[in-house]
Amino acid sequence: MTRRTAAALAATLLATGVTPLFLTAPASAAVAKHYDDFNGDGHRDLAYGGYNDVDRTGGTVTVVYGTADGPGTRTQFIHQDSAGIPGTGEEDDQFGDSLASADLNKDGYADLIVGNPTEHVGSQQYRGSVTIVWGSASGLSGGTDVAPKSGAQSHFGSDLATGDFNGDGSPDLAVVGGGETWLYRGSFSKSGTTGSVSKIDKEGAGWYSYGLAAGKVNGDGKTDLVILGEQFIDNQPVERVWFLKGSSGGLTSGASKTVAAGSAAIGDFDKDGYGDIALGRPDANDGIGSLTVWRGTSAGPSGSHTYNQASSGVSGSREKGDNFGYAVSAGDADGDGYADLAVGVPHEDVSGNEDQGGVHLFRGGSGGLSGLRSSWIPQTVTGPADAYTSFGYTLRLRDVTKDGKADLGIGAAGTSLVLRGASGGTTTTGAFVLPEFGGSFAD
Repeated sequence: MTRRTAAALAATLLATGVTPLFLTAPASAAVAKHYDDFNGDGHRDLAYGGYNDVDRTGGTVTVVYGTADGPGTRTQFIHQDSAGIPGTGEEDDQFGDSLASADLNKDGYADLIVGNPTEHVGSQQYRGSVTIVWGSASGLSGGTDVAPKSGAQSHFGSDLATGDFNGDGSPDLAVVGGGETWLYRGSFSKSGTTGSVSKIDKEGAGWYSYGLAAGKVNGDGKTDLVILGEQFIDNQPVERVWFLKGSSGGLTSGASKTVAAGSAAIGDFDKDGYGDIALGRPDANDGIGSLTVWRGTSAGPSGSHTYNQASSGVSGSREKGDNFGYAVSAGDADGDGYADLAVGVPHEDVSGNEDQGGVHLFRGGSGGLSGLRSSWIPQTVTGPADAYTSFGYTLRLRDVTKDGKADLGIGAAGTSLVLRGASGGTTTTGAFVLPEFGGSFAD
C-alpha cells in the first residue's frame, strides 16, 4: 500500500479500449496457484493504473499478461465503459486508484479487485466503489460490485488487501471505507454474494484507517493484516500502525505502534519463519523520510529497527523532500531464500535534476536487512537522466519470469519497467518496458 501525497504523481489511472482476448488452456477448479494469474496459464500477470485516452475519463487499469519469459505483448485496458464492468466513467472518478487480486470465487483464475474511492453513486458524492473483475481462460472479463455497508459509504475502496485471514482456504478481502476497515470473508460469487462482513475498528479508541498491508507475520499459516491509521489520544490525532492476527474467527487485534507510515510491506528478511513489517515513512523529518522494520515473532511484531539514507552502506544523502520510503515492496530478488526490500525515493534530486528519483534495494540476510547489503537503482536505467520523473513512486517485487527470483517493477512519470531479479539484486539485462503506465501496481 502507498499513500499518494505528491502532486507530481497525480496524473494516474487511465487508458482506452480492450484488446482482443485469446483463449488459453482452462485452469483446474481450485484456488489459483498465483493470486495474479488472471487467465490460469501458470504465468503471473501485471495490473496497474494507466492513462486516460482523449475521449475517456474516470480511470483505467492496464493489464499486461505474462508469458514463459515474463511480461508479454498482450495488453488489456479495463475501465467503467468496458463491456460487463458496472458503472460509468466520470471525470472525477478514480477507477484503479487501489488494486488487489486473488481468486475470490475459487475457480482457478485470479480475479482483479479495483477500487474507485471517488465514485458518485446516485445522490451520494464520493461514496466510492469496489469492483471485482473476474478471471477466466480468456483473461479478465465482466465485473461485480462489492456492496458497502452503511458505515463504509465514504471513499469506499480507498485501499484494498487480500488474504486467507481465517485459514479456511477461501481468500478474503479487506477494504477501507468511511475511515474504517471492513473484512469481507470468502467465498465470493459473480451474483454479488460474499461471506460475512465485519468492521475492524478499535471501539471507543477514535481509530481512523487509511492503508492496508497483508502477509504472514507470526508463522501460523494464516494471513495477517496491518492497518495504517490515526488514533485520537488525549484528543490529538496520532499516526499509528495496528497489527491484526489472522484467526479462525477472522482477525484478532494485536500490537499497535506509534509511527507515521505511508507505505507498508511484509517479508521474512532474516528467514526465521516470521514475516517482518516494513513501514515506509516518507514524511518523516520534513520529508527526508525513513524506514522502520517491525520484526515478526511467533507472538506478532515486536522490536524494530530504523534505516535512512544516513545508515551505513546506504548511498545518497538525507535531504528534505526526498520522501525516502514513499513506496516499499518485499520479495526475494536474488533467490537466496531471504526476502529483500525495495524502497522508493521518488523526489530525490540527482545532479541538479529535481525529483528525478531512484530506488534502494535492501537485501535480506542473517540478522535482517542491512544498509551494507543495499544498492542504488538510478532513474538512468531507463535512459537519459531527467527531472520530475519520480522514479520509484510505486514498486512491486514478484517473480514474473519463473526463475525463482523476484523481479522489480518500478513506476515513473517517464518510462516504467520491470528489472529481472539476479544474484546480487537486479539486472537491467532483459528489462521489460511497461506500456501506458500512469498509476500504481496492484498489491
